[in-house]
Amino acid sequence: MSSGTPLGVLDLVPIASGSSAPEALRNSIDLARRAEEFGYARYWFAEHHLNPGVAGTSPAVLLALTAGATSTIRLGSGAVQLGHRTALSTVEEFGLVDALYPSRLDLGLGRSGGGPPEPRAQAPQTVPPVVDGRAPNGLLVPPRFSFAQLLGSPRIALQRRLLTLPNAEPQEYGAQIGDILALLAGTYRSPEGIEAHAVPGEGADVEVWILGSSGGVSAETAGTRGLRFAANYHVSPGTVLEAVDGYRSYFRPSDVLDKPYVSVSADVVVAEDDDRARELAAGYGHWVRSIRTAEGAIAYPTPEQARAHPWTDADRALVQDRLDTRFVGSPGRVADHLEQLQEATAADELLITTITHDHADRVRSYELLAQEWQRR
Repeated sequence: MSSGTPLGVLDLVPIASGSSAPEALRNSIDLARRAEEFGYARYWFAEHHLNPGVAGTSPAVLLALTAGATSTIRLGSGAVQLGHRTALSTVEEFGLVDALYPSRLDLGLGRSGGGPPEPRAQAPQTVPPVVDGRAPNGLLVPPRFSFAQLLGSPRIALQRRLLTLPNAEPQEYGAQIGDILALLAGTYRSPEGIEAHAVPGEGADVEVWILGSSGGVSAETAGTRGLRFAANYHVSPGTVLEAVDGYRSYFRPSDVLDKPYVSVSADVVVAEDDDRARELAAGYGHWVRSIRTAEGAIAYPTPEQARAHPWTDADRALVQDRLDTRFVGSPGRVADHLEQLQEATAADELLITTITHDHADRVRSYELLAQEWQRR
């Protein structure tokens, strides 16, 4: 099973404590080179803003920088946030990169970043039952985390204001996806019948993906348009089954796909043994806490800094679902967890995100996982 399930990389371009954004960028480009050598299928960049500990603000720029340093690995966005972008700017940016590095790009699209939160959907009736927090095959599926405090924070409101032109309103998501697909295909017509042609961009050989954390609008859009879908176990583990099942229930065959195609993400740290992996993963809880309190991702701490930081019961409750669903350990232990995740979600691919304070440990984690995965 495992050998037939490709692994990809999701990179937030984390800035380690004591380091800098330029060093983080150089590390990410180096990791992309190494991931290509290790046999990973894709390398995606996330989009985040106003985070002191994350340098990944523009996926398209990162893709352009990384494309020149790699040869074969697919490069993508996980995801371009459409809440503060237009369809045309998105197609043109990716068209520019595709013009020089054709047939290597994945255009992953998300809803956040300025738009309203995704409506909460009723979980489809076919979602496998979760009993005592476990899927039928034993995968941990914690209670749904509420992002309400994030959405209502002054920092998030400021981010939206800085990213969005005054008085601008985001386009309805489904219509925006339709415009992107039409501009890529060269079939765009305005309501008045006027043609528009994005050059470069029109005819670009990119794979379009929709990213989502629930069975709501994103899953419905991906399914009804017959596009690829990426679900986030690492961001919202409590809704991953709802997300993939919702997408499949909505799926309609298209010119792109004749059946659903799903990628599922996971947070992972691998080392030669479990104790070493747990040591490398020590900073994760405080880093996630900084995100979920809406203060913005902090520079990723060393294990020593993490242990010295005050840790309250409220802190633990805030991040417990993310800590419990992170796969940390030896190559064999982590690969077993990934097999369980793949089985529970019937994922066609898995997307691995790993953060450690030291770059060499991060590279080694991906190397050890690839070696173990290929043996199975």
